[in-house]
Amino acid sequence: MTGTEHPIESSEPSEPSEPSEPSRDPEARGVRLVPTLLALTALSGLIDAVTYLGLGHVFTANMTGNVVVLGFAAAGAPGFSVPHTATSLVCFLAGAVTGGRVVRRVGEGSRRTPARVMLAAEALLLGISAAVAFATSDDAPATVYTIIALTAFAMGLRNATVRKLAVRDFTTTTVVTMTLTGLASDSRAGGGTGRRSPRRTAAVTAMFSGAVLGAVLVLHNDLAIPLLLAATTSAVLALTVSGKE
Repeated sequence: MTGTEHPIESSEPSEPSEPSEPSRDPEARGVRLVPTLLALTALSGLIDAVTYLGLGHVFTANMTGNVVVLGFAAAGAPGFSVPHTATSLVCFLAGAVTGGRVVRRVGEGSRRTPARVMLAAEALLLGISAAVAFATSDDAPATVYTIIALTAFAMGLRNATVRKLAVRDFTTTTVVTMTLTGLASDSRAGGGTGRRSPRRTAAVTAMFSGAVLGAVLVLHNDLAIPLLLAATTSAVLALTVSGKE
């Protein structure tokens, strides 16, 4: 046999390679951060309604108002309490310190994990507050101080976490002063584009709605009902929140 031998080609067609399954980002699963933070903003209004109307004029979410209230109390204005307000401030700061440490430990490369940890802790603290309110008299000093301490710690923990999540227009979910400022100054009337107005308007509306709901529940029920509602909402969000805006 002469000449160059050619390799034998297979008559069977080659099987097409299966397309690789696209990678799924766990951060994207669940309720996105913006609606979650709007819900938390509403809960802030509800919780401040509980504590201000039901526990003797003290805030546990809005620390700006609380500092002003502490000034009123220090001046001897009737209806305000230095011990109540000081307890709220101290516990809020303790919660913020704890939140800062937790985020640094579990938040590397993720926003979903610290958000879920924070929400689970908030649900637990608010749930304990609701249980205390159910089991004891709302006017008992032990009840008042326990609810103030637990809700203020939860709000401090939440604020530290939300700050680290760094979602635009939601660096806090407990005050809307800067949100209102941005809404006005960046509006078309203020010479801006108004492009971010919907999100800011939603935040203010959420705070207002939560305060209205909280006030209605406190005025017509005991403190346990709004606290249980807040705890349940936080628990649901803890199970469903994602890490995406």
